Amino acid sequence: MAFLLKNARVVDPQVELDEVCDILVEDGKIAQVGKGLSAANAEEIDCTGKVVTPGLVDIHVHLRDPGQEQKEDIASGTRAAAHGGFTAVACMPNTKPTIDNAITVEYVQRMAEKVGKCRVHVVGSCTQGLAGETLSEMGDMVRHGAVAFTDDGHGVQGAGMMRRVMDYANQFGKVVMSHCQDEDLVGDGVVNEGVCSTRLGMLGWPAEGEELQIARDIALCRLTGTPLHIQHITTARGVDLVRQAKAEGLPVTAEATPHHLFLNEDAIDDTYNTYLKVNPPLRTEEDRLAVTAGVLDGTIDCIVTDHAPHTDWEKDCEFAIAAFGMTGLETSLGLVLTQLVRTGVMDYAQMVQLMAVNPRSIIQVDPVTIQEGSVADLTVIDPEVEWTVSVDDFCSKAKNSGFIGATLTGRATDVFVGGVPTLRDGVIVE
Repeated sequence: MAFLLKNARVVDPQVELDEVCDILVEDGKIAQVGKGLSAANAEEIDCTGKVVTPGLVDIHVHLRDPGQEQKEDIASGTRAAAHGGFTAVACMPNTKPTIDNAITVEYVQRMAEKVGKCRVHVVGSCTQGLAGETLSEMGDMVRHGAVAFTDDGHGVQGAGMMRRVMDYANQFGKVVMSHCQDEDLVGDGVVNEGVCSTRLGMLGWPAEGEELQIARDIALCRLTGTPLHIQHITTARGVDLVRQAKAEGLPVTAEATPHHLFLNEDAIDDTYNTYLKVNPPLRTEEDRLAVTAGVLDGTIDCIVTDHAPHTDWEKDCEFAIAAFGMTGLETSLGLVLTQLVRTGVMDYAQMVQLMAVNPRSIIQVDPVTIQEGSVADLTVIDPEVEWTVSVDDFCSKAKNSGFIGATLTGRATDVFVGGVPTLRDGVIVE
């Protein structure tokens, strides 16, 4: 396959590129980047008015496979990823069975090779069954391709166990991704503790339940030297803790989700929309602004979705018993473009850094650059197209998005993975 992307605005801060030019893709790699290119055997794609970036990557995604394919599976989840403009995802291990051994890592990889529409990097669990009691087969999972470790969904509760996890991960040069949640303090909380929980008459989830474990895990990072990645950060004090850790020179990174960047606790009104029930919960406007500031000043390293698909029946029930989480793969890019890039608070180069460059660096996979010889993982964006988030437009099996009905401007039109198109003109390539 050969493709010639013509007249695109090409943005890649890694090579200080932001100009209108052409990209020739041959045999899965970028053959040339320049102006006025031609190739007799290449399909020409007019990208006038569009933006081409290194392929976007989401390092916090729930594909639910194995064991919960009624919510999502590798085929539907990677289709949703490609539809949203992503060339790769990192999948979380809280499946059934848990991804806590080499056999399950291999299963996910083989299924992704067979049915996937994007690359799938596998994150193994820290402890067996996410129980926090016994280490997972970390070395064996690394040998079979695991890129990182997390007990996402709960977090490792014991400080001693988390220290052992970090010591072992350090032997293999892998990052530990931490879901910071002190379950003893959080208890049965479902919404942010304070005005929101009082107004709704629901059990509160204090910000301190997140911040205590952020502080603990930064201390363990200092003790062990192991790279630490704070997942879905939501509070102002949490952002400050990460900022201080970076100032100290510790190997700490962090991520934020679109729903914590663009929604706050006030979005949950007396309709008790369960699509807005997420873990960790939507916080105050002060927290939201602090998280946004952290993204803009580089304290927070990447934007992820925490794509958490559920069946209708798991959300179509009382708020207190509804499942936590919302989908995000198909809305993330549009939200970032609409809320941050088009408003002028973020430029395309910073968006690429947050959604393509830094995610690869955190999980230590090969970089993708728009220059000769690089693998052709590319995202093509129409920055002017206006669209409305609709369940009828989703490729995901799940419909539990908190942004249904929102009008957004900008979305991916084409995606290339290793030079192979998986999205063309907004439609998944079969």
